[in-house]
Amino acid sequence: MKVSKYLKDKKLSMIVFIACFFIMSGMFFAFRIPKQLIVATAAVYLIMGLCLVGINFCRKKKFYDGLVNNTSALDQKFLVLETLEKPNFYEGEILYENMYEINKSMVERIGDYRENIDDFKEYIEMWIHEVKIPISSLVLMCHNDKKDNDSISQEQTIAMKKMNEKYMKQIKRLDNYTDQVLYYMRSNCTENDYLIKETGLDKIVGSVLIKNKDDLLENNINIIVDTKACKVMTDAKWIEFILNQIINNSIKYKKSNTDSFIKIGTKEEADNVYLSVYDNGIGIPPKDIASVFKKSFTGENGRKGAKSTGMGLYIAKKLCVKLGHKIEVSSKENQWTQVTIIFGKNDYYKFEK
Repeated sequence: MKVSKYLKDKKLSMIVFIACFFIMSGMFFAFRIPKQLIVATAAVYLIMGLCLVGINFCRKKKFYDGLVNNTSALDQKFLVLETLEKPNFYEGEILYENMYEINKSMVERIGDYRENIDDFKEYIEMWIHEVKIPISSLVLMCHNDKKDNDSISQEQTIAMKKMNEKYMKQIKRLDNYTDQVLYYMRSNCTENDYLIKETGLDKIVGSVLIKNKDDLLENNINIIVDTKACKVMTDAKWIEFILNQIINNSIKYKKSNTDSFIKIGTKEEADNVYLSVYDNGIGIPPKDIASVFKKSFTGENGRKGAKSTGMGLYIAKKLCVKLGHKIEVSSKENQWTQVTIIFGKNDYYKFEK
């Protein structure tokens, strides 16, 4: 709160004060009051006026400076009222009480919104779990159809096999999309679902490759695994989902008419453990590199032909941040892409025995 602006705001009051001073002085002269008394009265009048202005300024300055400074310092600015003392002047009391009512109303409204959002999340999670049951049933039906093809002709068997492969491909896509929805819904409250413990990266890699083996074989993609016995503190389920999204992207954006491969490796240093997925696919244009982790960003490759939602890497990045890990992407267009998950070494999650 600045003195100059405060005095400017009180300009009208000061004009009235000065006018009263001159009127009073004129009356003193008209009634022939001794000059010494006039001077003494004027001095007292001016001193009292200055004191009143100064006291009023100091009282308001403390409150309004606290309001401005605390508001600037807070990330959640609606909590500023909690940092202030109730002012001892009438204007401030009016402002304080109205801010309290506004804050109370907003908190109640936010509470209603949160309750509705939580109900919606619970419904979506329940719906996804229910949807996964028929998806699993469809997978079993496709496998059973393969076994029951002995009684039909060879041509029918080949046709049925091709049809089953098409069905399985679409079912896997459906399963992957439902996983994305589920993990996206849980990404805002991972602390309610994750379990941090020492986990071997080789086991996670093996599990993800088994899950994607049919797609890898169908696309003739060679897998090169160079994972050492590295152990990290993380949640295996969440890292498995993240790695699965990376592998799916490598499969989706592979080059046609070339020997495609995906190389998965680990590297351990003093402070970090690195899990890298390298492929010789179509790569990422330089202008898109900085945006690959943005929500719903598909980029140039996503518009060319591959069906992309732009959510896989966004969710992967969000989960890595929640787990305390880092994820980086480097690429050279039409040559290669490498995605690296960085696990920090520290004692944060370790418990004494």
